[in-house]
Amino acid sequence: MQAFPAPAKINLFLHVTGRRADGYHTLQSVFQLLDFGDTVYLKLRRDNQILRTKDVEGVPTQQDLCVRASTALQQATGCQLGVEIAVEKRIPMGGGLGGGSSDAATMLLALNRLWQLNLSRNELMKIGLTLGADVPVFIFGRNAWAEGIGEVLTAIDLPERYFVVLTPQIHVATAQVFAHPTLTRNTKPLKIADFSNGAFRDSFRNDLETVVCNEFPAVASTLEWLNQFGQARMSGSGASVFVAVDSQQLANEILAKRPVNTTGFVAKSLSQHPLLDYAAD
Repeated sequence: MQAFPAPAKINLFLHVTGRRADGYHTLQSVFQLLDFGDTVYLKLRRDNQILRTKDVEGVPTQQDLCVRASTALQQATGCQLGVEIAVEKRIPMGGGLGGGSSDAATMLLALNRLWQLNLSRNELMKIGLTLGADVPVFIFGRNAWAEGIGEVLTAIDLPERYFVVLTPQIHVATAQVFAHPTLTRNTKPLKIADFSNGAFRDSFRNDLETVVCNEFPAVASTLEWLNQFGQARMSGSGASVFVAVDSQQLANEILAKRPVNTTGFVAKSLSQHPLLDYAAD
């Protein structure tokens, strides 16, 4: 089987700017790719069978985003080839780090090459969006300023940094957070320039953080602990939280002292997705 990387992401901030008629929330965010992630193993099949050869705990086959991505790509292209799939999970599930979405994006990018489909990046991103709002950014393949429901993406240059990412031993349901009656849904939209020049850095936050911290004290206490090392934030809808530091040594020292009820990892920022050239612009 061939191995393909599926990197994690963090949201450096996440603002909820409104709510559409279809119930989806409009957002502004910056996605930062990390050099830590899952590995997707694939083996080409000459028939059209899509087989998952390794179970993912708590994820039935028909709900597996890798299986769904493969099926969606077959349906979109009429491809008669198949694939065997095994995923080595390292990204915490339900952490707001994009694990399932990244796996799905890696499937689409890798199969675009294995099945010799030659779809463009935009074509793959449209298929990805049918699977989830976070899938397109991984196919986009660059750190991005995101708007819309997360699918309107603009490449953004970010400094090289190390991140300590900690995850309390709880599962936060994204839908539950977005449906919460106390969620702020009218944050004033800002501009990329505001983020890039740092002038409004204090204006950037995660609007979901207050809701999650109130509902899940373990997230609040982990954030509070991380805050002693810098401006800690929650990623996505949680439960994972992170802080940026300037050196790997400092990151490793922080990780070694982490609270006992958390798992964690150190990651370096990525400037682009490892499979960026698997789709043409």
